[in-house]
Amino acid sequence: MIFIVVTKPILKFKMRFSFVFIFAFLYAGAACTQQKGDSLSKKEDGKNSLHFMVFGDWGRNGEDNQKETAQEMGIVAKSFKPAFIVSTGDNFYPNGVRSTRDHNWLASYEDIYTAHSLQTDWYVVLGNHDYKGNVQAEIDYSDIDRRWNMPARYYSKTVFIGGDSSQGVLLIFIDSTPCLSEYYENTEHNVRGQDTAAQRQWLEKTLAEAPAYIKWKFVFGHHPLWTGGGRMKAPEGIEMRKLFRPIFEKYRVDAYFSGHEHSLQYIKPAGYTSYFVSGAGSETTPVIVHPDGGVFAKSENGFMNIGLTTDKMEVSVIGYTGEILYNTVIQHKE
Repeated sequence: MIFIVVTKPILKFKMRFSFVFIFAFLYAGAACTQQKGDSLSKKEDGKNSLHFMVFGDWGRNGEDNQKETAQEMGIVAKSFKPAFIVSTGDNFYPNGVRSTRDHNWLASYEDIYTAHSLQTDWYVVLGNHDYKGNVQAEIDYSDIDRRWNMPARYYSKTVFIGGDSSQGVLLIFIDSTPCLSEYYENTEHNVRGQDTAAQRQWLEKTLAEAPAYIKWKFVFGHHPLWTGGGRMKAPEGIEMRKLFRPIFEKYRVDAYFSGHEHSLQYIKPAGYTSYFVSGAGSETTPVIVHPDGGVFAKSENGFMNIGLTTDKMEVSVIGYTGEILYNTVIQHKE
């Protein structure tokens, strides 16, 4: 069992200014409602907050609006100043990477996400396309590139809101591809030999042993539990819900972020956990608002910005042209 815990020209200026204003004065309004510029006092920003970005399904040599999305991420991050960026997998299409010297590292990553504002820690999970290549090479690249962080196929990290050691945020990164039966039907995906039961035991143990100072719990993986995309009725969603939903509910995971579906979605089914799909880093695919708890869905390139205080989480969905596609504030549940 691997058990590693890391403690360590479409856009108008007015629209971008509105985005910066929202995040410069962090959070306001009721839970789960779209905000229109409401805010708390400026003192909530910076020292009492934590900002990060989430996106996925991006590695296409700059094509399918990957480069344009990366440019907008850099523009937004310059004001947003994320402490870290999370990739929800499918980092390199179509077949992952062959080694740490594969040209895809330059063509799809180093030469695309060049903005100074994006030179922060990236925490990365594996997707099914990554499993068509050399997964170990993506892990090993953590020793080559300063911002690329993938110490193992699954891992966790604790960060703190405003640097306050009493206000912890538990980040858990899971490896969902080997957990799903469809990837064992042929030899295209190199999933055999993974102990998925051990991974779930590790997940439960990590959540169960979370210290009292942990205020928020987030899990990141590649495959969604719910989606309004083309895989809405696919067996993989049923499997993901069976495997992980009981754990998320038992240990009160605040949100699960995934990719896989090439769209941007927010789904809040009955229960404790909120579900976000951020897989629009390059190619997009059709999507509808999920009929069971769907709140938002958009087939457009983009990413998600998350801002945290002790009692609120603000999620803004940003399109690749800089438009705010959706914004919501979720109150922390005690």
